[in-house]
Amino acid sequence: MDATQVAELRGFIDECKSNPRILHQPSLLFFKSYLQSLGAQLPPEVKSETGGEAEMSSTREDSDSSKPSENDDDIVESDVELDNADVMEPDNDPPQKMGNPAVEVTEENQDAAQVEKAKAIEALSEGRLSEAIDHLTDAVMLNPTSAILYATRGNVYLKMKKSNAAIRDASAAMEINPDSAKAYKVRGMAKAMLGQWEEAANDLHVASKLDFDEEIGSILKKVEPNVHKIREHHKKYERLRKERHLRNAEREKKRQAEALEREALSVLKAGQVMGIHSTGELDTKLNAASRASRLAVLYFTATWCGPCRVISPLFTSLAEKYPKVAFLKADIDEARDVAGRWNISSVPTFFFIRKGKEIDQVVGADKNGLERKLQQHAAA
Repeated sequence: MDATQVAELRGFIDECKSNPRILHQPSLLFFKSYLQSLGAQLPPEVKSETGGEAEMSSTREDSDSSKPSENDDDIVESDVELDNADVMEPDNDPPQKMGNPAVEVTEENQDAAQVEKAKAIEALSEGRLSEAIDHLTDAVMLNPTSAILYATRGNVYLKMKKSNAAIRDASAAMEINPDSAKAYKVRGMAKAMLGQWEEAANDLHVASKLDFDEEIGSILKKVEPNVHKIREHHKKYERLRKERHLRNAEREKKRQAEALEREALSVLKAGQVMGIHSTGELDTKLNAASRASRLAVLYFTATWCGPCRVISPLFTSLAEKYPKVAFLKADIDEARDVAGRWNISSVPTFFFIRKGKEIDQVVGADKNGLERKLQQHAAA
């Protein structure tokens, strides 16, 4: 260890001697455990009558951490009140026969498929839906490259309330012809029948752009109010989740800041003058003061200085009067590196430091000036 580290260690041990309670700080648990492993006898943990700031802060954190956060659990979405009066249970029949659109279709097969389609339309006009499906299935197998045949069969399945079958046929038609208005219409109506409102609206809007008819507009008037409710519902809970995330982030930021402040306060002696013996020790104290948002007053003195002996008792009493200010004291003959860094040419000299930067100073044993500036900067 170099001289600076030894001086810092000596300062820490002196601090432990003057205030053994700091050994019970959570941040020093490793050191406390080490001392106990060597057989050291540690003073019992005693709560001060005033409950020092670091202890009070720790107590507050323990108390807060024992309370469950209002945002610990995920937000549970409520149900959306939708108009599901026309929604039906999905059909679970085995999938219908589907042709292979990759095969080469002859003119003869095309003509035969048209004949089967005509028979299907006749059966459909007379209400014989199952017969119409049979004819259209024959037509599809004869000409599996025809999107209109799939869309027409899907429309018959729709009339039979077989929504899944209608969706399969409509999707097959779209693979053959992505611009099939009838296929989008059939699938949109089938999705609405299943209560899949947003998907239904998407298909129906595409169908409307490709080839609008009054039936599509009529269905959209039933579908869109539900879609609006669903989207507003999603927006609401997305907003709530974002708000929860921001609250949790703010809470975590505050917790970390409080932890840093507690750690910093464990380095500082509230209401006492702390001796500085090296630049390393000074940096440690000033960094702690910055993290704790504390004003620091650095007092340079010397044993041979008469004015220093006059004003030193006041400096000590001010430390007791302003416990939220870090009072530091360095002897220029003992801490020459510190005095050299601060270019000390006379003592006593007092520097007022905030966030590591000098904001003011008092040179000489000016009691009134020292207390006036301390009062001014401590209140800032």
